[in-house]
Amino acid sequence: MFDRFDDSMSNLATTPLFDHDAYARNFSATVLEARDDLIALDRTMFYPSGGGQPGDSGLLHLKSGTARVVETFRDDANRAVIWHRVSTPSEAVDVGGAVDGAIDWEPRYENMRMHTCLHLLCSLISAPVTGCGMGGGKGRLDFDLPEMELTKDLITRRLNDLIEAGIEVTTSLVAPQKRAELLGLVRNRYALPPQTSDAIKIIDVQGIDVQPCGGTHVAKTTEIGRVVCEKIEKKGRQNRRVVLRFER
Repeated sequence: MFDRFDDSMSNLATTPLFDHDAYARNFSATVLEARDDLIALDRTMFYPSGGGQPGDSGLLHLKSGTARVVETFRDDANRAVIWHRVSTPSEAVDVGGAVDGAIDWEPRYENMRMHTCLHLLCSLISAPVTGCGMGGGKGRLDFDLPEMELTKDLITRRLNDLIEAGIEVTTSLVAPQKRAELLGLVRNRYALPPQTSDAIKIIDVQGIDVQPCGGTHVAKTTEIGRVVCEKIEKKGRQNRRVVLRFER
């Protein structure tokens, strides 16, 4: 996001509080840096866009006033720092100052539900994942497949059976030194566990799917609610896209 990232940020990092408790909505932190309309914090509950999951929005309550966060992301120059883009410039923000944050819960929880459902979809289709996206009550996975054997109706029925089974979803953090051992679990060939993390997050939909995954998820499949397989699209000779939505 920056043309040039100076060395002053190279040793800084943001603690991703959402890795430890995806259900928490409020937090306190300290400002690491402020540039134009961007603010970096030493810890945050705001999920940064990545892995197909949109970044969180919400509010930051600063000494200088309240700022609305409209985008949250990691910059490629230092993946350990999470930036919050606010709707107004941040000139009055004091580096080292205290801040209270609150995420917009409804869109976050919707993404948690859909992200967990995409793990269930992975368990139904034995093929590498080549793309992922979610937002607005929908989610999709692209699979490296020449043909799709499952129909929309069959996918819908099997997903809702898994959802209604009330399967527990657990999160664990493992040492980054185990990254090489975890690569065999990765279904998405373009979203490998980050090398810069203090820990790699493992999502276990017990008995169904185990994946290194940086996103946020619900604790039980019944929280997802009923879903519908909206369409199966052909996206090239060797690619099939499955699109889900929440049942209206």
